[in-house]
Amino acid sequence: MDYKSTLNLPQTDFPMKANLPQREPELLAWWDQQRLYETIQAAGRGRPLYILHDGPPYANGHIHIGHALNKILKDIIIKSKTMAGCQAPYVPGWDCHGLPIEHQVLKELGSKKQGLDMIGIRRLCREYAEKYYQIQRDEFRRLGVLGDWDHPYLTMTPSYEAEIVRELGKFVERGGVYKGLKPVLWCTQDQTALAEAEVEYADHRSPSIYVRFPFVLSPQELSNRANLQINFPSEVKTVSIVIWTTTPWTLPANQAVCINEEFDYAFVQVGNEVLIIADKLLEAVMKACGLTEYKKLAVRGRLGTADPRQIHSGGKLEGLLCKRPLSEGLSPVLYGDFVTLDQGTGCVHIAPGHGQEDYQLALRYNSSPYSQVLEQPLEVLAPVDSSGRFTETVPDFAGQHVFKANPRIVERLQENGRLLGHGALTHSYPHCWRCKSPVIFRATEQWFVSMEANDLRKDALAEIERVRWIPTYGRDRITGMIENRPDWCISRQRVWGVPIVGFSCTACNTILVNPTIVEHVAALVEQGGTDVWFGRSAAELLPAGTTCGKCGGTTFEKEKDILDVWFESGVSYAAVLKPCKWWPADLYLEGSDQHRGWFHSALLAGVTTDRRAPYKAVLTHGFVVDGAGKKMSKSAGNVVAPQDVIKQYGAEILRLWVSAQDYREDLRISQEILGQLVEAYRKIRNTSRFLLSNLYDFDPLHDRVAYERLPEIDRWALLRLNQLIPKIKAAYESFEFHSIFHQLNNFCSVDLSAVYLDILKDRLYTFRKDSTLRRGSQTVLLDVLVALTKLMAPILSFTAEEIWRILPKGAVPDPGHWSVHLASFPEAPPEWNDAALAQRWDRLLEVRTAVQAALEEKRREKVIGSSLEAHVLIEANQQQYEFLAQYITDLPSFLIVSSVDLKQSAALPVAEGMRFTVQKSTEPRCERCWNYRSSVGQDRSHPTLCDRCLEAIR
Repeated sequence: MDYKSTLNLPQTDFPMKANLPQREPELLAWWDQQRLYETIQAAGRGRPLYILHDGPPYANGHIHIGHALNKILKDIIIKSKTMAGCQAPYVPGWDCHGLPIEHQVLKELGSKKQGLDMIGIRRLCREYAEKYYQIQRDEFRRLGVLGDWDHPYLTMTPSYEAEIVRELGKFVERGGVYKGLKPVLWCTQDQTALAEAEVEYADHRSPSIYVRFPFVLSPQELSNRANLQINFPSEVKTVSIVIWTTTPWTLPANQAVCINEEFDYAFVQVGNEVLIIADKLLEAVMKACGLTEYKKLAVRGRLGTADPRQIHSGGKLEGLLCKRPLSEGLSPVLYGDFVTLDQGTGCVHIAPGHGQEDYQLALRYNSSPYSQVLEQPLEVLAPVDSSGRFTETVPDFAGQHVFKANPRIVERLQENGRLLGHGALTHSYPHCWRCKSPVIFRATEQWFVSMEANDLRKDALAEIERVRWIPTYGRDRITGMIENRPDWCISRQRVWGVPIVGFSCTACNTILVNPTIVEHVAALVEQGGTDVWFGRSAAELLPAGTTCGKCGGTTFEKEKDILDVWFESGVSYAAVLKPCKWWPADLYLEGSDQHRGWFHSALLAGVTTDRRAPYKAVLTHGFVVDGAGKKMSKSAGNVVAPQDVIKQYGAEILRLWVSAQDYREDLRISQEILGQLVEAYRKIRNTSRFLLSNLYDFDPLHDRVAYERLPEIDRWALLRLNQLIPKIKAAYESFEFHSIFHQLNNFCSVDLSAVYLDILKDRLYTFRKDSTLRRGSQTVLLDVLVALTKLMAPILSFTAEEIWRILPKGAVPDPGHWSVHLASFPEAPPEWNDAALAQRWDRLLEVRTAVQAALEEKRREKVIGSSLEAHVLIEANQQQYEFLAQYITDLPSFLIVSSVDLKQSAALPVAEGMRFTVQKSTEPRCERCWNYRSSVGQDRSHPTLCDRCLEAIR
């Protein structure tokens, strides 16, 4: 007789085959058909709100692995908050305006762009953004991310654009917006101003030159005027300050020379001239310039080092004039504490049109009381056009790009005797994050938000302290940026964006912008989008009867610049959250680069218009790198595309990858790493499949066994589950997702597979199917499976849903929970937390580990094959014997051997406790359960079965 048919073996046609690339789209379609997201939101009404505000990705191209990381992290949080009892709506958004889209559209148009007006170009930009936002939406949904995908927020919709204009009006109303000539970061290729967040730093090779600025005064006149008491040798004809620069192209715009009055400066004779250089940098400068013969002159004033009591320097040079190296006019010597001794000469050439610190210095010296130092105000001069070429005001280099002009400028300095030395330097230099070209500082007329007006900087710094930063170093990072940032340049010289609603009087050039005008234009934008600005005249845009407050003029020109896209996305809380009364958001979550981007602009916008940050907490993640920790690039061939991972493994593996690593650092990904995650996933999936497959004949409504009737092995499994549940829930709450992955993996691999399920197989397969012991174990299997499914759902959303749909009927008491994502996290009954049981089973598991080691040794010696072939003798001292004697009938199944003898041995010391002897069993083997038992053959009608199997089949 074939007794295998009487075993309670799992169904061989059981579902949950790991074909994720095929199964996931089916589940996505089912979620969409059942309107799962809408159902979740309806079920959550009345619960505490939790708002994670989506930072809008740029609608340009397919998503990359960084996008996948970001969206999966957000989805894990939204789902975990929902299952923790909150209503957590998620409205995705897209940043649709800006240069990259406009640049790509113009590139595709080629020569055809000549026949298009601004409205035509904007229409093509809108179509481009529409196309790629929809592509990205589908790619994000494929990741298993739930959200209001049918109603995202787009920065190019008329309602959003109108809100941008209104928020600008609030900035104007606060009085912090102004238009002025200031140096800004400028991309000469894209021909527009850039924000700090639009700049990235990369190595760049620049000229390194040392240039003389000779004093107008003779050496003796200089000594007298500066009260230096220097005895200049008779052969000395000139005294020059030596500056160092890596931007020779800025020299035509020179206006001054700056030194630090706290430094000591050396007066060095080289032939018939004297050079002034910071004393601490003297040797390095002489070496760089190839000068080996020089002599330091004794200085008895405040500017030298001969007298150690005179520690200050520069004290008498302020206001003295030097000759400029490439232009007419004279440059005064000024003081500035931004001059350092890190490199160079300790003397800096000042071009207010090409540097922020230079500009600030000019402002200071052009104002009282410093202005009395100057013979005439310093000019903010930038003789460079929008494409980075010198204008006609620099005739010698007109039409040349500044970087290409550098060698020619060096040649000219060599010819006119101003060049002291030159070389080259590779250093970190700002580049445009879009076109990757090196940028320049260029003074142009731009619109700014003042960081000082209305205490914006001070209030923003105060708000930073009230926000929770995850990780905590985010607070220091954004604090430093706010402390040191210049006024916010909010204007861009492009077409595809939201206009700056400003006008200028054609009669007197007075700027006209006020809240009334802004609101009037906002209403027009709300009806027809921002195309109305580009398609109508100033008279058609302004309220009827508008006049210039200065001259009474009635004709105006409209502003040509558009708003910085960081302003557009920064005010998203006003356009998205406020109308729903979801403000402030509980969480903003983006990459760590957004401390200078979206987090930054949103903070300044929130503080300006509402006097607080628009978020309560900010979480940042690192960047994705390859398996070796290197930056991904197409040229390096190390790019991992999420589309490829999904096609090969399924989105579930990407979701597991996101959870398995510490997102606070850079995240590594490679085929090897993905392969390891596939194995980890397979362990979790197979464990779940085993649990499910052994519930095929279990009816939760009739077959459950009460907790108090369960044997210790089952109660131990519930104890371990009881310990797991609060840890997982706490990890979700603290965003420690990598901890969740490791705990789930460990629970499935160790507590379940290696211990509980390993021990349980004999009972599940060979006991009578309706026996109390088997039904009790099935009760535990179901409880473990339901809890495990809920705990994994925010991360392994597809797998959890797949399990949930095939749970035994009645396993989920609430019929409204037809999706696992409608359920709540599990709550463990307090009786499962049995401390005494935990202590006993810790001891038992130590015994099991020791016996397994002894079994393995005999297996290597070929004494036994399967552990069921073994008979184990345990010799124990009195303490251990009394403990193990309680479990004597359970020890064979617990140790997965056929028989166990337990003997007390007084000879064993307390420290040793036990000794194990493994022998091959001499009893016959049961054909059904494969245990070696003396009862096999006692029943003549079933001579190959043991007594236990006889009971099962009868």
